[in-house]
Amino acid sequence: MKNANKESGALISGISRHRLATDGEGVTTLVGFHGCPLCCGYCLNPHTLKDPSKCRVYTPLDLYAEARLDEIYFLATNGGITFGGGEPALHHDFIADFRELCGTDWRITLETSLNVPVEAIESLSNIVDEFIIDIKDMNPETYRRYTGRSNERVRQNLGLLAARGRAGDCLIRIPLIPGFNSENDRKNSIDELKSIGFSRFDLFTYITRINPLWHEENTPAKS
Repeated sequence: MKNANKESGALISGISRHRLATDGEGVTTLVGFHGCPLCCGYCLNPHTLKDPSKCRVYTPLDLYAEARLDEIYFLATNGGITFGGGEPALHHDFIADFRELCGTDWRITLETSLNVPVEAIESLSNIVDEFIIDIKDMNPETYRRYTGRSNERVRQNLGLLAARGRAGDCLIRIPLIPGFNSENDRKNSIDELKSIGFSRFDLFTYITRINPLWHEENTPAKS
């Protein structure tokens, strides 16, 4: 085992312990990174987009020292660490260093939008046990209206994971987003994803709680 980079600190917006069957297999600790490339209309964690002063800087070693308190639960239930956010894939080097510290006995799950450079997912595909992917909607126009970004990187990274034989390790969340897509749109997304090899889907409806940052960006200025 190499020595992990003890100086590669990252802003962590929160840590939630003893989670069961909500963020992957077994008992998990959810680690939320600060920062995200998207600005979604109904963002669940808008605090990860601003006010970093409320976050704490952790190194991989700091996080390992705190998380290992629950190692007995991880090993007994095939659980481990779920990295979320924000967008955890932006911190792929941190996650790689953390994996070197915890070894392969802890399960690592990544909750991601996949809207990150391909190089990040290339790295993480060799580290992460399961990907929980929130693709919003596969239609590029719908995706852009809701997130403010293109889904080109999402499509590229889905193709990468499928090509590397990781489709079976991906749970894809396909939401019904009030005011943005329909049940037929969701069916079209599922059909497209099935065509490239994905088969595990989580269907649900977003709670219509407006992200204030999205509202600011999408409200016309008064003349």
